[in-house]
Amino acid sequence: MINQQHTVFDWQQGMPSVLEPAGLAVAHYKMGFLGDQRSQLFPRQWLREQLAEHILVEQGIGHLNGEPVFVFEVDTPLELPNLQWHSMRHFMLEGRMPLFRLLAFASQIGTWAREHRFCGACGQPMQQAVGHRMMQCTPCRLQNYPRLAPCMIVVVTRGDEILLGRSPRFVSGMYSALAGYAEPNETIEQCVEREVREEVSLEVKNIRYIGSQNWPFPHSLMLGFHAEYKSGDIVPEPEEIEDARWFSVHDLPPLPAQHSIARYLIDLYVAQRLGQTEPVLPS
Repeated sequence: MINQQHTVFDWQQGMPSVLEPAGLAVAHYKMGFLGDQRSQLFPRQWLREQLAEHILVEQGIGHLNGEPVFVFEVDTPLELPNLQWHSMRHFMLEGRMPLFRLLAFASQIGTWAREHRFCGACGQPMQQAVGHRMMQCTPCRLQNYPRLAPCMIVVVTRGDEILLGRSPRFVSGMYSALAGYAEPNETIEQCVEREVREEVSLEVKNIRYIGSQNWPFPHSLMLGFHAEYKSGDIVPEPEEIEDARWFSVHDLPPLPAQHSIARYLIDLYVAQRLGQTEPVLPS
């Protein structure tokens, strides 16, 4: 096991080559990681021996305290003695953000590599390009890079009130800001207007960009906004929103987890409205 108490993860230092003999590794399967209560990082050679033929692909993801780190994407969540599989949300809720950022990047790269083992045009096996993050098909020359889906998340306000909704997928009682993916040929501001209109039948104005957060569930870039109510009555779109309502900044429902941009946008408006210290944007 690897001590993760004092770690510096650098994914920009360079992509470690799979030809490197040593290093650390994590095992990934559908946004879950193998480990115990102390660590999800193992000596690379040892982990490779445990996973054996279950490894679909191997990708270098960066360096931890200067040592190369790799992700093994496996075909099944196989059982190993004294180890368990934990979801990405488990690590986010734990609040160990350096570890979460490492695993978030590993999850996105592992998912991308799993889904691009074969060419989407001709069906032939894809090859990892040398020196940079790309899968390529030799016969038809198709190239695939890790994808990132832009989406917006917005806090809509009306004086001391914040519009919050809940999806059927949320934990019981929790409400959050509205969110949605950008469509082809629209700006992100147009996406804000459209999603609010579609999800709750309201019109908004004075749309203002606040900040962004990478959201690895599975590969989104969340662009956070604040918008003011313009007109309309709340009519939830039943397939997306099971309830939406105005909440006073003095009486909010259960909210999303700390370290999420949804929680940051809500807390930021509350702090501004009540003259409190503003929160820090999660990185």
